[in-house]
Amino acid sequence: MTNYNFIGNLIRAGGDAKTIKGNDSGYLTAIMYMTPYKTLGHNLCPMAETAGCLEGCLNTAGRGSMNSVQKGRARKAQWFIKDRAAFMAQLVKDLARFENYCTKRDLKPAIRLNGTTDVRWELIRFKGVVDGVEIDQTIFDMFPNITFYDYTKIANRRNLPNNYHLTFSYSATNATYLKQVDIAKANGLNIAVVFRNKENIPNEFIGLPTIDGDKTDLRFLDPKQSIVALYAKGKARKDNSGFVVDAA
Repeated sequence: MTNYNFIGNLIRAGGDAKTIKGNDSGYLTAIMYMTPYKTLGHNLCPMAETAGCLEGCLNTAGRGSMNSVQKGRARKAQWFIKDRAAFMAQLVKDLARFENYCTKRDLKPAIRLNGTTDVRWELIRFKGVVDGVEIDQTIFDMFPNITFYDYTKIANRRNLPNNYHLTFSYSATNATYLKQVDIAKANGLNIAVVFRNKENIPNEFIGLPTIDGDKTDLRFLDPKQSIVALYAKGKARKDNSGFVVDAA
């Protein structure tokens, strides 16, 4: 398997063991990571407390355990908050470079903008000049040939672009968030569930069939109306909040 390596100012591809699996399907996934929770008084993962996923957050998993990586994610989050226009301009440059990188290698580009955050990118517009043309569009409109996908804990995100796929993240922490699960299910979103043990994954969960979510990260290729079974890693193995599920 060829190990592709793309490094932009905000996004990167090739450094994640799970997304590399998507190369076999002809896709290359780049991910943007930012500090998710309470940066400069802002919360880039607004449902984190309600969902009870702070302890099991993937922000500190893998390379995220390194201090240098955390500093880099914090810098990006601060840039996003303090100077949105400049941040978006750089993101556009990164996406254009990544699309070109993939085209030259006969790969289909895929992007996760919320590697460790839950920003509603469909509501954010880029306003600026590109190649002499004034632009006022979302990232999705600007890059129709890139497939964007993310996990989210916000169940009522509607009117999404055709090239933006969302998978809802399950938690049984409390009744408030379980209502969000019901909304996501009613809206037809696939639901990702983190199970504690890989050996005890049920064939069905909350009335929906389960699929192995660790085979690939390309969530937009999953069958609809599915439970995406993921497995607890790092600190998440010790989570007892309800975010990690103990299957019978």
